[in-house]
Amino acid sequence: MDRYNELVELITKANYEYHVLDNAETLTDEEYDNYLRELYKIEEDHPEWIRSDSPTHKIGGVILEKFEKVTHNIPMMSLADVFNEDEIREFDARIRNAGIDPKYVCELKIDGLSVSLKYEKGLLVSGATRGDGVVGEDITHNVRTIKQVPLKLNKPIDIEVRGEIYMSKKTLERINEERKENNEPLLKNCRNAAAGSVRQLDSSVAAKRFLEVWIYHLPDPEDYGIKTHHEALEFMADLGFRTNPNNRLVNSIDEVMQFIQEKNEAREGLPYDIDGVVIKLDDLHDHEIMGNTIRYPKWACAYKFPAQVVSTKLKDIKFTVGRTGQVTPNAILEPVMVMGSLISKATLHNEEYCLVKDIRVGDTVKIIKAGDVIPRVESVILENRMSDARPFEFIKECPICKSPLIKKDASYYCVNEECPKKDIESLIHFAARDTMNIIGLGDAIIEDFFNMGYIKSIPDIYRLDRYVEELKLLEGFGEKSINNLLDSIEESKKTGLDRLLFAVGIRYVGKKTGKILAKRFKNIDALASASFEELEAIRDIGDVIAQSVVDYFNDEDNLKMITELKELGLNMGYESNEVEEETIFTGKTFVLTGTLDSITRDDAKEKIENLGGNCSGSVSKKTDVVIAGHDAGSKYQKAVDLGIEIWDEAKFLEMLNI
Repeated sequence: MDRYNELVELITKANYEYHVLDNAETLTDEEYDNYLRELYKIEEDHPEWIRSDSPTHKIGGVILEKFEKVTHNIPMMSLADVFNEDEIREFDARIRNAGIDPKYVCELKIDGLSVSLKYEKGLLVSGATRGDGVVGEDITHNVRTIKQVPLKLNKPIDIEVRGEIYMSKKTLERINEERKENNEPLLKNCRNAAAGSVRQLDSSVAAKRFLEVWIYHLPDPEDYGIKTHHEALEFMADLGFRTNPNNRLVNSIDEVMQFIQEKNEAREGLPYDIDGVVIKLDDLHDHEIMGNTIRYPKWACAYKFPAQVVSTKLKDIKFTVGRTGQVTPNAILEPVMVMGSLISKATLHNEEYCLVKDIRVGDTVKIIKAGDVIPRVESVILENRMSDARPFEFIKECPICKSPLIKKDASYYCVNEECPKKDIESLIHFAARDTMNIIGLGDAIIEDFFNMGYIKSIPDIYRLDRYVEELKLLEGFGEKSINNLLDSIEESKKTGLDRLLFAVGIRYVGKKTGKILAKRFKNIDALASASFEELEAIRDIGDVIAQSVVDYFNDEDNLKMITELKELGLNMGYESNEVEEETIFTGKTFVLTGTLDSITRDDAKEKIENLGGNCSGSVSKKTDVVIAGHDAGSKYQKAVDLGIEIWDEAKFLEMLNI
C-alpha cells in the first residue's frame, strides 16, 4: 500500500510538471511508462485500494447514457464583445466615470469551450459546461481524461475554478491525418473538435483527443482572502492549476492596446487558436463597484481580432438549389486555412455580388471569415488575373433538373416543383435546430435517406420507424443511435405552430414572422383560412408576406401535407407564456440607440416584443418611442427633430417593472 501511494504521488507530480509546467525532464518516457504499468498492476491486484485521484483515472472508458444537468452556484456569464480601439476606450471611460483609477489584466481569449471544475477537500468532484450560463452539462467523466486537470490539488480545500478546454493545432492536424487514412470525415477546426470531444458520452473517445485546458477565473475569490484578479491567477497556479503565462498586468488603456497588437501579430505562432484578448479590471473591489448586467460583467470585455484575410485560387463556381428553389453561386476554392478552419468553399450570394466584384474562375481571391465564422470572397486580386479569364455569367437552367430559371428580385429560382434537390433542402431545413430541432437527422443523413427512399417528403420523417431493420444494416446506426433518432423525431411533434410555420418553408416566413402569425391566429386552421386583407393588416407582415401565405395555403399539395402532419400527431397550435394583456408596449414601435448598462440590446428587444411591442432599426414617423442609452447618436437626434417620445434607461426599466 505504501508503494501504491508513492506511485500515485510520483506520477501525479510528473503529470503536473510535464503538462502544467511544461517541464519534460522529471521522468523519462520509459520511467513514466514503467511506473504507470506498476500502478495498474497494483490496482488490478488490490481494487479496494484504488484512490479517486489515481492517475489511471485519466485514461477514459466511462460511458454515460446521457448528460446530467448541473446548476451553477454562481452563473457563468459571457463577456461583452468590443471590436475596435474606440470601443475599448469607451469601456475604459465608463470605468473612470465610476470613479475608478483602473489597472487591467490582459489575457488571451482562447477559442475553446468553457468549463467549471469543482473540488472538495482538494479532490475533483465535478466538471460542467457553461450551458446557458445558469445550467450546464455534467462532463466530469471527460474532464478527468484531460492531463492538465488535476485530480488532486496541492491543498485539501473546497474550491471552484473556471477555464477553457481546447485542442492544440498539432493535435487537430494529427487526428485529421489519421481520420483521412481511415476515410473518416475530418474535424473542421480546433474549437469544434474540442467541443465535440468534451460532449462524448464515451470518455475513451475524449481521452484519445488529447484535449488541454487553461484555468483563468476564480468565481469566489473573497473566500480565500484574495484582493485582485492577478493574485487569483497566482493562487490557482499554486494549487496546481494550469494558468496561461500570456497575461499581463497593465496600468493604462494604451498598454492594453500595445498588448493587443503584440498578440494579434503573434497569434499564428501560438500552438492553439485565439480569437481575441480579454480585458479585466484587476482590483476585485472595483468589480463590485461596476457590477453586472443580466448577461455580462461590466468590469471586463473581450476584444475580438479583426477577421483574418487570406488569398487562394478560385477553382470553379458551382450552383446549388435551396429549399425555396433559389439558385446560389458558390466559390470552389483551393483549400486554405482561415482562422483555424480549412476552407474550400464560400458563398457568392447572387448574380449582382459576382458582377460587382467582377469574380471570375481562375482568379486569386481574398477570403475572409465574417465574425470568425462564415467564409466569404471579399475581393479579387486583379493583378494576378489570367488574360483568358471569362466574365461571370449566371446559368440559365437548374443544375439538377435542367428546368429554366426564373429571376425574382435579385435572385434566380427553379420553379419546377418536382426538382429533387429542393426536396432534400426542404427536409434539411425542416429538421434543423432553429426549426423542428430533430437531433441526429443531419444534412448528410437526410441526403442518404432520401436517395435510399426512406424519406422523400416531410411526413416521411415521421414514418421512419418503418425502416428500423433496414437502418440497422447501415454503418454507424446501432440500436441505440436509431432509438435516439426516433425519440428526437417523436419529441419534435410537440414543437409549436410558430416554428412549424418556419419549418415547412413558406416563402418569406422566417422565425420571427412565424411567431407573429402563430400569436395572431393560434392554430393552423385559422391561419389557413385567413384572407389577404387580414394578413396584410398585421403589423410587420405587409402585402408581400401576406400574399405568400395565401398562396401557400391555396396550394392543394401543401394542404395535403399539413393534413398528413396533423394525422401524424404534430402540434398545430400555439401556446405562449408571454404576457397577453394590453401593456404600454402593445402595438407600439420602439427603436433602441446607444448603450444600456443594465440590460443587453437583445434582451431589451425580447422583452419589448414579449410585451406586445415591435422593434425597428431606424427612426421614422412611424416610431412611437426611442429608448436612448448613453452615447446615443444620430437616431437620438432624429427622434428629437421628429418630436418622438424618448425614454432614458431608467424610464425604460420602470416601464418593464425592473
